Formats: sequence, C-alpha cells, structure tokens
Amino acid sequence: MCKIHQIYFSPTGTTAKIISQIAAAIAPLETTTVDLTKMTAAPELELAECLALVGVPVYAGRVPEICLQRMANIKGNNTPAVLVAVYGNRAFEDTLVELQDFMEEKGFKVIAAAAFVGEHSFSTASQPVASNRPDIADLVKATEFGKIVVTLPLDAGADSLLAIPGKRPYQKRPERGAIAPDTDHKLCIACGACERACPVETVKLQGKTVVTDAANCILCCACVKVCPTKARFLEHPMVSERRKLLVEHCSTRKEAEFFLP
Repeated sequence: MCKIHQIYFSPTGTTAKIISQIAAAIAPLETTTVDLTKMTAAPELELAECLALVGVPVYAGRVPEICLQRMANIKGNNTPAVLVAVYGNRAFEDTLVELQDFMEEKGFKVIAAAAFVGEHSFSTASQPVASNRPDIADLVKATEFGKIVVTLPLDAGADSLLAIPGKRPYQKRPERGAIAPDTDHKLCIACGACERACPVETVKLQGKTVVTDAANCILCCACVKVCPTKARFLEHPMVSERRKLLVEHCSTRKEAEFFLP
C-alpha cells in the first residue's frame, strides 16, 4: 500500500471531517481526495496498491442513491477498503452492508468499517439533533480508528472475518415526494451560498430570487446549514413531525462503533 484514497459524499461537511481525521491518523502515507459531493459525473478511477477510505452519510438507513451513482465508475483490484457511515444519532441500519456489497462488486476487499455520528440534517437551533457533531470526542475516536486501521492485515481474505450489522435485502427507500427547503425572501440577501452548497444543483439563484427544484431535492439541508442570514428553512409537515420524533427519541448521545476482523 503506497497511498490512501479518501472517497466521500459530504453535503454538510460532517462525513468529510470524519474521513479526513481517520486519514490523518493513518499518515504518513500520501493521501488523495475524491470528493463526490459536487461532481456532476461519475469519475473514472481504477485503484490499486492503495487503501480506499470511503465515507457516506446515512439517509433513511441506506447509502444515498446519489453516492452510488457517483461511485459507479470507481473500480478496485482486490484493493483494501475501509468503510465509514455517518448518521444523525438515530441509526445507520443497512448503510454499511449496502456499501460493503457495492464496493465488493467493484473489486474492493472490505477490511474494516465504522459508524460515526454527525449533526442530523433536520437539526435546528430550537430542535437540535446531535448538534455540532462530530465534536472533539468524535474526532478523538476517528483518530483511534485510524490508528487501528494501520495495524490491520491488507490481504484479500480479511473481509471474511468482518461482521457488519445490517440486513439483506436492504430496507425500502421511503417515498419523499416534492419536499425541499424554502426561502424567506425578506431575509435572503441573494449571496448564492445555497446554490453553491447544493450537491444536486436543485437550488438556483435567478436574479435576486432563490428557486428550488423540490422534485429533485435530496433533503441534505446543506443550503439551510450554509445560509448566513437563516433565510433557508425546512418546515414541511412531514419533516416537522420527523424532527419532533427525533428530538423525543434520538437525543441520547450515541458513540462511534468499529467493526473489525
């Protein structure tokens, strides 16, 4: 192994933060980054003689479909891979097993996996869910995980000893309908931050008006998190009810979990 390839999808920056911390702990290997967040086409990559460090957020217990689409042309050759799921303090459910299956179909050998907590995309100041995570304690755990990865065997058979939780077949993806954040035009300063943050180009600044293609929104809420004047907000009844349940049932702090051979 001569280098680390960081591969991640991270609309709000939480997955990127965890992956970067893990990679730093594996140093001094050369590290390259494949940030899938704003790519419009799947990159053509064949990875060999390296470690693939792959991070995804959890959307309703699954790998976001956009992640799978943007990793479609990434291939390995018995290349060792470490998988990381970042979830909003509820559950990661089938995400890691789905990602394991996908990566192994692409020629990778999964040698370890982990689940970390990041601030939930629906979290708000008045109804926080894992607010400001990953925090310092999470980053310490990410460093710990990276130091463990350094000690793992990289041979092709290592993944056979790995017990990653999750079910096959995976749970069905929920139907979301045309739901997306809205804009308070009295607060909006037409800075374009929301447009730049959107990973699927559903937010557009037309003149001084923000227009959102709700049908294609993935509800990552990157536009909400980045808005400097709090003009973007997500208050659809379905989301408001979901947020209430998250606050009621998912406020107890959860910690990182490692899955090792």
